[in-house]
Amino acid sequence: MISFRSVHKYYKKNIPVFKDLNIDINPGEFVIITGKPGSGKTTFLKLILNEVSPTEGDVLYEETDIDKMSTGYLKKYRRDLGAIFQDFKLLPFKTAYENIAFALEVMGESDENVFQDTMEVLKIIGLEHRKDHFPEELSGGEKQKVAIGRALVSRPKVILADEPTGSLDEDTAKEILQVLKAINALGTTVIMTTHNERLVQHAKGARKINISSLGVFYDENSKVLLSESIIQEKKEENIIVDESKKVI
Repeated sequence: MISFRSVHKYYKKNIPVFKDLNIDINPGEFVIITGKPGSGKTTFLKLILNEVSPTEGDVLYEETDIDKMSTGYLKKYRRDLGAIFQDFKLLPFKTAYENIAFALEVMGESDENVFQDTMEVLKIIGLEHRKDHFPEELSGGEKQKVAIGRALVSRPKVILADEPTGSLDEDTAKEILQVLKAINALGTTVIMTTHNERLVQHAKGARKINISSLGVFYDENSKVLLSESIIQEKKEENIIVDESKKVI
């Protein structure tokens, strides 16, 4: 569904975020990208969102190069994506219902469809009873659920969640994880980033991929290291690479 083919990404000259990255994400997967702040988790999502372009290589969606999509195709592609952020990005003067419904209204959906789909999503995220409350009247966890609902209501094929639990306490973070798992169970592909290793332990069945500070990916499911070229470079620089533990 989403493929990285020999992707190199540099933000500064000669300092790679990723180098020679090859990875496939399949339809219906729940993928959790872990790593310390600054390791490249957000950049990974931005490449999928086409907010940044690879320095070299290709990022493909259903075998089509995202960076070479026409304007019309890119618009269609972005409708297949739902994005969730750490800071919620809710409209402060709209209720929970209105924040979710707004995503459909801008797409030109009928009033009947807007109402039906929004109420269905409110039920999925467990906020039917809070639908008429404004963001300032909601807890952090409830705000994040509204943000999830807004991403879900347009029925995307993929949801990208960038540190969606980063500002939440541990119990609320687990609750948000359960909501995302429920959405994934409906068939939606979910790609989530987090630096919370304790939270990852509760994501049973998810595919876990760790990014080291050197841009090396370790895919727990396939038990392989990605970006082997970076590992080789570090060996040549006499930096110790502990391949038995898959760490550097």
